[in-house]
Amino acid sequence: MSSKTASTVVAPDLIGRAALDALKKLDPRSLAKNPVIFVTEVVAALVTVLFVRDLVAGGPVLFTGQITAWLWFTVLFANFAEALAEGRGRAQADSLRKARTDTLAKRLLRADDRNLWNKVSALDLEVGDHVLVEAGDLVPGDGEIVEGIASVNEAAVTGESAPVIREAGGDRSGVTGGTTVLSDWVVVRITAAPGSSFLDRMIALVEGAERQKTPNEVALTILLVGMTLIFMIAVVSLSGLGAYSGTSVSVPILVALLVTLIPTTIGGLLSAIGIAGMDRLIRFNVMAMSGRAVEAAGDVDTLLLDKTGTITFGNRMASEIVAMPGVTEAAAAEAALLASLADDTAEGKSIVRLVAERHGIAIPASRPEGATFVEFSAATRLSGVDIGVRSIRKGAVDAVRRLVREARSAVAEPPAYAQAVERIARSGGTPLGLVENGRILGVIHLKDVVKPDIKARFAELRRMGIRTVMVTGDNPVTAAAIASEAGVDDFIAEATPQDKLNYIRAEQAKGRLVAMCGDGTNDAPALAQADVGVAMQSGTQAAREAGNMVDLDSDPTKLIEIVGIGKQLLMTRGSLTTFSIANDVAKYFAIIPALFVAAIPELGVLNVMGLSTPESAILSAVIFNALIIVALIPLALRGVAYTPADAGAILSRNLAIYGVGGLIVPFVGIKIVDMLVAALGLA
Repeated sequence: MSSKTASTVVAPDLIGRAALDALKKLDPRSLAKNPVIFVTEVVAALVTVLFVRDLVAGGPVLFTGQITAWLWFTVLFANFAEALAEGRGRAQADSLRKARTDTLAKRLLRADDRNLWNKVSALDLEVGDHVLVEAGDLVPGDGEIVEGIASVNEAAVTGESAPVIREAGGDRSGVTGGTTVLSDWVVVRITAAPGSSFLDRMIALVEGAERQKTPNEVALTILLVGMTLIFMIAVVSLSGLGAYSGTSVSVPILVALLVTLIPTTIGGLLSAIGIAGMDRLIRFNVMAMSGRAVEAAGDVDTLLLDKTGTITFGNRMASEIVAMPGVTEAAAAEAALLASLADDTAEGKSIVRLVAERHGIAIPASRPEGATFVEFSAATRLSGVDIGVRSIRKGAVDAVRRLVREARSAVAEPPAYAQAVERIARSGGTPLGLVENGRILGVIHLKDVVKPDIKARFAELRRMGIRTVMVTGDNPVTAAAIASEAGVDDFIAEATPQDKLNYIRAEQAKGRLVAMCGDGTNDAPALAQADVGVAMQSGTQAAREAGNMVDLDSDPTKLIEIVGIGKQLLMTRGSLTTFSIANDVAKYFAIIPALFVAAIPELGVLNVMGLSTPESAILSAVIFNALIIVALIPLALRGVAYTPADAGAILSRNLAIYGVGGLIVPFVGIKIVDMLVAALGLA
C-alpha cells in the first residue's frame, strides 16, 4: 500500500476476478444503479429473445445474432470496468485483513495498575477498556495511549517498515489495531468496538462497500438518464418516420440504434472513474472517508498548512552565536557548549555541532568533573549546567532577562541583546539567551529551515488557483519572515484552535472551499469544519474522527498531492463526459443518413462516410460503441493527466482533445469497422 510502490493500471491477476464479477453484475438489481447500462441490458435481452425466435423459426439470424452479441459485450465491458476498479480496492483490502487478527489482549483489571491483567480475546474488548501492550505484542484495537512510550511498527497499515514513536499525552498518542509494538510498553485505552475499528472501516472503504455517489455523480446520472429518454423518443420518432415513408425498420435495428445513440460510453465508465479516484488516494496512502471528500479536494480554493514539519523541516538548528560586547566569540561558544552537553534535543545537539564545526572547540569525551546539569523545565524555560562557581543557563529570551534581574551579581542587560533578539526574530529564527552568573554572554540563533522545494510547490498551487495560508504559533514577526521565505499567500500567527475555526468559517462564508490538515485534538474543530479535513494517522483519535481523510504516512505536505488527485478525478469525469456526448452526436450524424437513404434519397447528401448498407452502418456503429468502452477503461482507471494551468486554458485543451476527438473518432472508427464488415460479408 505504500505510495512509493509502483502500480500498473491493470494488474494481470485482477483480470480474471474482474471478469467473474462482471458476470455477477448482470443481476438487474445491481445494474439498476446505472440506468444507462440497465437500459442496454434490457434491450439486449429483448434482442436475444428475437434472435432465439428467428433461430427456432429458421429466419435470418446472422445480423440479429451479431447485434445480440455486441450488445451483451457492451454491457459486460461496462461491468468489467467497474469490477476492475473495485478489484484493485479488494486486493488492498485482502492485505489489510491479514493485519486484523483475533489476537489475545492483556486487559488491565485496574486502569491504574499495569501489573494486574488477564488475557482476553481482542474481540471481547469494549470501549473504555485499558490494555497493556509490550514489546512483540500486537495492538489489539484502536485506542489512545494513556501511559508509556513505545516504538511501533505500522507497516500493516501504512506499508512502511520504518517504526514510529507513540507516547502518552501528546498528538502522537493514537494507535491502530493490528500494528506491532517493537520496544518498551504502553497502556492503551480502547476507543473503538470490534468491527468498527479504523482497520475495519478502511477495509470497507477500499472495497467500495460504503462508497456513495457524490452530488456531481448524481447530477451527471440525472443528465445521462435525461439524454437516454431523449434518444428513446428520437428512435421511436425515427421508427414512425420509417413507417410513414414506407421503410420497414426492424426491432433489432431500432434497439441497436438506441444503444448506439444513448451515452453508454460515460454511463459504462462513470462508476469506475469514481472508484478509481478513491483508489488513487489509497495507493498514495491517503484514505478518503467518501468520494465527496475527493471531489471537494479538486475544488479547493484555500489551503491551511501548519508551519512546523510542513513548510519547515520542524527541527530548529543552531546557525550562529552572537556574542555581546566585551565577550569574545570563543567564550560565548564555550559557554553554549557546556550548557548543551546534556541536552539531547535536536536543538541542543545542533548547538554542540555548531560550536565544534564553526568555532573549533573540541567536544569533551565525557562530562566535566563536578558538573551538575539542569534539564529544561517548562516552568523556568531554561536549561544549563553548574560547574564550581560557574552557573551557565540558556533559554527563552524573557526567561534569561528574569534570571538576570533576580541574580544578586546581575550585570545590566546590554542594548546589543535586544538588538540581536529583534534581528533574529525578524529573520524568522528563534533567539535563545545565554547567561553566566547573571551576565548575558550572547544570543544563540535557532533557525527552522524552510524546505528547499516548498516555494515552488506553493507556486504550483497558485497556478491551480489555490490560496495558501500558513498556520503557526509563532509571533507575528517570526511568522511574517517564514511566510515571506516560503512564498505563502497569507499566515495566521499565534494561532489558537478558535482562530483556525474562525478563519475557515470566514473563507467558507465567501463561497470558498477550504482544506486543512492537523494531528492534534486542538485541530479537531478545524478539521471538522473544513471541506477537506486531512487528519494524520499518527495523531489523536479526535483528529482522525473529525477529518474526512486520513493520511497514513502522516505527511502534511501530501495535501498538495491530494488536491492534484481531486482535480484529476474531476477532469477525468469531465473529459470522458465531453468525449461521450460528442461521440454520440457524431454517431447520430454518421449512421442516420445511411440508415434512411433508401427511403429518403435526399439524405444521401449527408452520407459523407459512404457506408456500405444500412445494416452495415448500424452493425458497425454497435461494434464501435462496444470497443470504445474497452479502449477507454485504462484512461478511466489511470485518470486524465493534470497540470496546473488557468481554468480557461484547461477547458480549451479538454474541448480540443476530448470534444473534437469525440466528434472525429466515431467517423473514422465506424468507417474502418464498416469496411471490415463489408469485406467479411457480415452484413
